[in-house]
Parts: sequence; structure tokens; C-alpha cells
Amino acid sequence: MNEQKQIRWKQRYQNFEKAFRVLDKTMQIEAPSEIEIMAIIQAFELTFELSWKMMKDYLESEGFAPKSPRETIKQAFQIELFGDAHVWMDALKDRNLTVHTYDEVFAQEMNDKIKNNYYPAIRDLYLKMKDK
Repeated sequence: MNEQKQIRWKQRYQNFEKAFRVLDKTMQIEAPSEIEIMAIIQAFELTFELSWKMMKDYLESEGFAPKSPRETIKQAFQIELFGDAHVWMDALKDRNLTVHTYDEVFAQEMNDKIKNNYYPAIRDLYLKMKDK
């Protein structure tokens, strides 16, 4: 394994971990206000972005060469970094929408998806990569 690539993914993991900890804190908000929902979505966007980039760096350290977020997710699923590729593909699609769309109904839907689907998936990845 290329030592430089090993170092790179571990550095990326550290950034991912910092973002994850913020997302984790937002998940403790019981009845978030509109501003808090915006913060939850922003924390998700950042954490998701760092998660796929961290996975890409990890895959490269293992000899793979994914070129896009979609390829990265597919390859990470194949080597069992996580269990449900559909959740990650949905997160990718929704992550792309959150950057370009904002209305209160969409924000509430995203908050629910983040809490119920995306946060648990990201948390599982966080815990799995923590041991690597």
C-alpha cells in the first residue's frame, strides 16, 4: 500500500470526524427551528462531502481508482464499507439538491431523511472507519 495514500485518507478521516461530530450534535435537537434545520442540512452537506472523499482516498490506498462520488459509493459498497448502497445513492442525490434548493417543506423533508436514513448510515461508516 502506498504510504502517502494511507496518510492522505487518514487525514481526510480526521476532517470527516470533525464534521461528523457537529452533525452528531445537531441530531440531539429534539424539535429544531427553521434556523436549526438549516444548520442540520449544512452539517449533513459537509459531512456527506467529506465522507465520500474520505472513502475515495481510502479506496485509492487499497488500489482502486474511483473517479466520481457515484463510483466511489459503488466501490465502497462492494468492499463492504457500508451495507446499503441505496441509502448512500439517495444521500448523494439529496445532497446535490440541497445545494440548489431551499423551501420550508423541502427543508423539513430533508431533516427527516437526515435523521432517519442518512445520519445512521454516516454514523455506521464513521464507526467502521474509526477502527481502520
